[in-house]
Amino acid sequence: MKRIFSILLAGSIWSLSGIPLPTDTPAIAQTQENSDLFYLYKGQRIPLNQRPDAIAVAFKKVGATRDRTPQPLYLQLQQALQGGVRGSTPPKVSPLGENYAVVTLPTGTRDVGSAFQERIQQQPYVQTTLPVLSRSQRQEIIVLPNEIIISFDPQLDDRQRQAILQQNNLAIVRPLRFNRDRYLVKSTSAAGTKVLNIANQLNEVKGVTSAAPNFIQSLTDQNLQTSAKQVANLKTSQQFYSLTNGNIAPQSSRSISPKTNLLGLAWQLNSLPLKQCLQQSVSSLESLQSCLQQPIAKKSAVSRTDIHVTDAWKRSNGGRGVVVAVIDSLIQWDHPDLANSLYTVKAADKCLGEVHGWDFSVGGDSANPCENGDADTRISPSELAILGSKFQDTFQLSDAKLVEKYPQEALSVQRRNPDYSLSEIANVVRYNIRTYKVGMEFHGTYVSGAIAAKPQNGEGIVGVAPNAQILPVRIFGLNGSYTPSAYMEAIGYAADWGADVINLSLGASLPTPGEEEEIASVLKAHPKLVIVAAAGNENFNEVSFPAAYPGVVAVGATNILGNRAPYSNYGKGLDIVAPGGDLDTPGLLGGIPTTGGTWLDAFWQGIPNPTSRWSSVVDPRGRYWWVQGTSFSSPVVAGVVALMKGENSKLNREGLVSILKSTASYEGLAISDEDAKLYRSKGVKSDLAKDKQYFFGNGLVNADAAVRAVKQGR
Repeated sequence: MKRIFSILLAGSIWSLSGIPLPTDTPAIAQTQENSDLFYLYKGQRIPLNQRPDAIAVAFKKVGATRDRTPQPLYLQLQQALQGGVRGSTPPKVSPLGENYAVVTLPTGTRDVGSAFQERIQQQPYVQTTLPVLSRSQRQEIIVLPNEIIISFDPQLDDRQRQAILQQNNLAIVRPLRFNRDRYLVKSTSAAGTKVLNIANQLNEVKGVTSAAPNFIQSLTDQNLQTSAKQVANLKTSQQFYSLTNGNIAPQSSRSISPKTNLLGLAWQLNSLPLKQCLQQSVSSLESLQSCLQQPIAKKSAVSRTDIHVTDAWKRSNGGRGVVVAVIDSLIQWDHPDLANSLYTVKAADKCLGEVHGWDFSVGGDSANPCENGDADTRISPSELAILGSKFQDTFQLSDAKLVEKYPQEALSVQRRNPDYSLSEIANVVRYNIRTYKVGMEFHGTYVSGAIAAKPQNGEGIVGVAPNAQILPVRIFGLNGSYTPSAYMEAIGYAADWGADVINLSLGASLPTPGEEEEIASVLKAHPKLVIVAAAGNENFNEVSFPAAYPGVVAVGATNILGNRAPYSNYGKGLDIVAPGGDLDTPGLLGGIPTTGGTWLDAFWQGIPNPTSRWSSVVDPRGRYWWVQGTSFSSPVVAGVVALMKGENSKLNREGLVSILKSTASYEGLAISDEDAKLYRSKGVKSDLAKDKQYFFGNGLVNADAAVRAVKQGR
């Protein structure tokens, strides 16, 4: 009876809100120009599919993001597409950074898709429409602009390069900053998916070392199912809501600098306090606080699944003098725990206003490189308006109004959970918007905190290397959008501007030859530089790019039990593992606590401080969050490299990485039953009990052992 009632109730929501139930007929956004779509990477075809349910929009350039406060263009387009096409639900428009958006078309016929496309092109602020692609078995967004990254043989002179461009009907948009012999160009004779053909043909031209489209990439929303599971977990974690009130570090850690009231939660640094408390089945805030204040048992049956950071602090300077570049999304560097961990750019030819890093996500096509980007990696007023509006909707709208305003998300939840009531559907949508549509935009802030957060007055989160300095470099626009050109410029920028370590929490990006060439070039020019990257969260048996590029340290993720985190990639290409968190094991406390961005007052205008947990936040406003992903195991390792370099700045990359791998071990790690079955299904004959390399690479990083080895000159 409950199931039938829920379905009827859900069906009434869609009808009352004017939302038709879905059909099985996909909309046709654009006719596929070529049934064999691909681009070339190292001579191999990377197949692509054109998505019939989406179309991308390029807006006309109207100036830098920070100078704009009017209504965002994607919202103007959303309003322009309301109504007017008979029998069809208005499409959903999602921003992709500053200058692009993706229109997800409703179900219907070819005529419906064509009608919406015609209306889009009629808008005065729309420059053009672009095809949306994806790889097989991946739900992602890959937009194909008329932009190609071309790399020339260094031996070619300007006349020879210009001849190649003219013969192939190409015009230079601009040279890529911090790159040699690499340009962003556009075709003067082709558009749409034909740009793929142009790029592929260029790879056969003598004097061209590589060419690939400058894809605009973004993962689609794959978090609704995860959100449903995490919403259920919130019900069992309410008693831990006020952990910031009075919780202090364990007695055994009080002599360790820095001190912090949240050190007991940071199991990636030292897992014993929290694991011992969890073993005692603490059931309330008071009991957890009391437990975390107790000395660690000298003889404990609990195994350590951390990387021994608190031990490493006792014999290191905390990474002092080491610069770690974080190439990522919004880096809110005025966070209280990050403000004293910032690197100040000292380059003689830095841009006007450039103090703490650079934002490459803004893009641009100016001949003046300082006009292509922004000197501030923090959230802009226009971005705050976009995110703030969504965030406030989750607190201010009723269940019915929220479902009506976000129908696609609500419908997706209902499809996966047909028993859900209106309230349950709305709760998942709320959590998804708060956690992934808003909170995760501060991904770069999360990553930075995991590396070098430095709490003030004994309150807050501490990173692995609290005395290291962060160089903020932003490449992601809203919705996780970025381009290879921004990514390549960011890597060159970080290396040339003095980074000792670069962290790339960018798993699942498309591989392109230009990126691989740039990474190889940077590593060759800077033999002491270490690049650390996330292995990826697809649960694949090989690591994703950029972690898969030669010379990059690929990091997988483990959970508090010492198992492979269920999302973490493994197998081919994996170097090492580190704690990445698992919000399902045993719940929020199994995540990695780090610095967040929703604490900004603008998010909370008109909203009282919450009295119940609204996401995976540690405190009421989300100054601190629990997170999970190889995105966070990677910066944990970057922090360990900073600790190592802080003790010996003369070691080159080869020596550092060798020590990092040789001091890692399988101690504390365990292969889960699920992974054991997976391993046997591969037909592997080796002894699973002894061979853990498949899931853990060279093992779990040990910061203390690595620092010891560096100091001993090994």
